Amino acid sequence: MLGAGINVVPFMLQRNVPGIGPWVLQAFLVGAIPAVIAALAYSVLASAMPRAGGSYIHVSRGLNPFLGFIASFSQWFGLSIVVGVVAYVTIPFVRDVAEALGYAGMAEALETGPVRVGLALVFLWLFVAVNIRGVKFYERLLVPLMVVMFIGGSVVIVTGFWFDQGTFLRALEASGGQVPEMTDVPFRWTPFLGASVILFASFIGFDSIAQAGGEARNPVRALPLAIGISIFTVGSFYILFTMAVYHAVPWQYVAQEAMLRDVTAPGLLGVLLSPGWTVAIIAGAAIALLNDIPAMLLSLSRLMFAWAEDGIFPHALATVHPRFHTPHVAIIASGVMASVGVVGSHLAGDFFLGVDIMVTSMLVNFALMCIAVLTLPRRNPAIAANIQVFRNARVREPLAALGAVVLFVFLGIHTWKDLNADMAAWYFHSTPVWLIVMAVGSLIYFRERSALRRAGVDVDAQYRELPSELRHG
Repeated sequence: MLGAGINVVPFMLQRNVPGIGPWVLQAFLVGAIPAVIAALAYSVLASAMPRAGGSYIHVSRGLNPFLGFIASFSQWFGLSIVVGVVAYVTIPFVRDVAEALGYAGMAEALETGPVRVGLALVFLWLFVAVNIRGVKFYERLLVPLMVVMFIGGSVVIVTGFWFDQGTFLRALEASGGQVPEMTDVPFRWTPFLGASVILFASFIGFDSIAQAGGEARNPVRALPLAIGISIFTVGSFYILFTMAVYHAVPWQYVAQEAMLRDVTAPGLLGVLLSPGWTVAIIAGAAIALLNDIPAMLLSLSRLMFAWAEDGIFPHALATVHPRFHTPHVAIIASGVMASVGVVGSHLAGDFFLGVDIMVTSMLVNFALMCIAVLTLPRRNPAIAANIQVFRNARVREPLAALGAVVLFVFLGIHTWKDLNADMAAWYFHSTPVWLIVMAVGSLIYFRERSALRRAGVDVDAQYRELPSELRHG
């Protein structure tokens, strides 16, 4: 998944975290540390429990049933909102294509609310349909898009390192653009750590791999291997991408433009390129963004499927399509929640509210995953015996403990930053919104679990075993 995290966030960060200035790349490297450790935790648990539901199954069987629900419900809520955010921020890429081709009227229309929201919803529900068709159809569509995505990103990297900032400023002046004041800012820990926490969220995506479970071929081997490949390949690509753009474009110009509108990496480099090349890299970036949506929808629907299978959410969500063998009701329900993210991004006037919600959600999720690595051998030794990644506890457990500590520190930094931000209303702070949604989800969980006990189900025994698998998606 190469999308909003690379094409938008490292540059719009100049608006969301004033004062980060030239320190974005260093913040990116710090943000990668907890993401890599969390990926290792996912790999360990996925090798032992290759089931649809990922974090819910892993934490509920490895740590605690309620915390398993909190981890996964937090993930579900954060990713649901971000699916909507991704669909919403795709439209500026379409706008940039129209501008590069000289269609000023179309570009202006794409900035209007009804058009931007409507088109974002069309993209979203197109990929809901892709997910309903199943993993095989998903693979045939998404693998070619992935190739296009890497090609487009590679053009950005080459362009960024080919030109320097002096060339950019001369081209900007020649085109009549506003040349920024080339001021310096001192390094300060507060914006640096705040930026690191936000950039940490750019690395999510590998967690979606764990949701497929038995739908993957040879999941015990394939899931951990895919997680490992994705986090290191995508992480390296992210660093090169960000370094290349800031090599060619002064951060002062990025900050200046970010205060005026939503900026994108290809849009920034368009000053240096011909319209044809500009359109090509913007189109590649738009494909990268759209490529995020089906992967996250897959993740979301499998979480809901796992809850319904365990009886802690309405059983209808576990319904499997008779032809495509996918949890189509859960996919549609996830699409509805993601649609709320599209509309919410527009009403909030800044998609970073959705990003902040996702950061809080994933920090909680990843921290609980790391703790589950520590507790699984004592809580469920039979399942722990199936671990195929980092089988040596002397290596595995210190890494998991380090990950939990770093992730909780990041959560504290992010919460402090959010609660101290100057917002127009309380509901524009991600922390209270997250807490309210978690409270609602918890009420549903305890109500459904009480119903299971009244029906005579041995709930404790249920959480000592893995659920039946969703296959042939």
